[in-house]
Amino acid sequence: MRIVDIREKTVSIASPISNAYIDFSKMTCSVVAVITDVVRNGKPVIGYGFNSNGRYGQGALMRDRFIARVLEADPKTLIDQENDNLDPFAIWKTLMTNEKPGGHGERSVAVGTIDMAVWDAVAKIADVPLWRLLADRYRDGVADKKVWVYAAGGYYYPGKDHSKLQDEMRSYLDRGYKVVKMKIGAASLMEDIHRIEAVLDVVGEGKYLAVDANGRFDLDTAIAYVKALKPYGLFWYEEAGDPLDYALQAELAAHYDGPMATGENLFSHQDARNLLRYGGMRPDRDFLQFDCALSYGLVEYLRTLDVMANLGWSSRRVVPHGGHQMSLNIAAGLHLGGNESYPDVFQPFGGFADTLAVEEGHVRLPDSPGIGFEMKSKLHRLMLEVA
Repeated sequence: MRIVDIREKTVSIASPISNAYIDFSKMTCSVVAVITDVVRNGKPVIGYGFNSNGRYGQGALMRDRFIARVLEADPKTLIDQENDNLDPFAIWKTLMTNEKPGGHGERSVAVGTIDMAVWDAVAKIADVPLWRLLADRYRDGVADKKVWVYAAGGYYYPGKDHSKLQDEMRSYLDRGYKVVKMKIGAASLMEDIHRIEAVLDVVGEGKYLAVDANGRFDLDTAIAYVKALKPYGLFWYEEAGDPLDYALQAELAAHYDGPMATGENLFSHQDARNLLRYGGMRPDRDFLQFDCALSYGLVEYLRTLDVMANLGWSSRRVVPHGGHQMSLNIAAGLHLGGNESYPDVFQPFGGFADTLAVEEGHVRLPDSPGIGFEMKSKLHRLMLEVA
């Protein structure tokens, strides 16, 4: 059993949308295929992966460093003898050979993308869905039968007035979502409040609306928004300030007793630990949004979950960023609190299997081996081009 090749292709997910910090007019994404010599149903097992939106494709790093390390390693050192399968932990260790600690920037995305493809291959070799494999290995065989999801959108877009914003949110409700999320911070506070009230006219109550500033605010602005948002009782107030400004996040907790969310731009278990130690996050109400695909993959994600448990946090407080099928499998198999969803943007990567509808804010899990990319037809066609 061995990995015979790893291939990467950088594709465009460009769009005229923007949030408070960046526009997506030149956004790219890496798609990876890990090709093995294991045969199932007359075909070689191929694991697929891609990086989440908001971070550009990492093909150069993969080709320069990471892919070669795996392909040049002794195949015997990458095997899980106990399970007669590839060993994601040994492969991860090989990927990170000669990498200094710290500096969790772009390389975490490159490694996380390859790691996703490895776990897809591992589950396919075991001939089970990834969520089932994770539940069997790490949660005594108990998996969630369905996962809570929310619809992320509400981006700034040229010519997008309040009525178009309302139409977008109404379409999410029509498709079975109960909670929606919108962007704030790229307009004035007054304009953002008007946008929020327009969306509330559609969803009905603040508990069905989350807002996301994408790290745009300094402390004074973040507090000004806190004062304006308090009366609405929102689902959460997300990433007000810079992801690494733990003092700002901690100070906000003194001004806002409603739920807050952050963590999508923290890429290691060490950074997660510092957030929980120093960021003022409250385990009874706040949410953590660590994204497996951006943070060195599932091998590192398991360490992050251990850090949370040691600091008294339930895994149910994690609702990953990214809106993709990998996080959906992790949420079900490892008992997370839910998952983000992109019903319209970042296609064909956003959203879930073609046959799985959202019902009362929840989605069921695919039963195909692996992560389930084969059940998302447009995405699968793109992945076949890479392999």
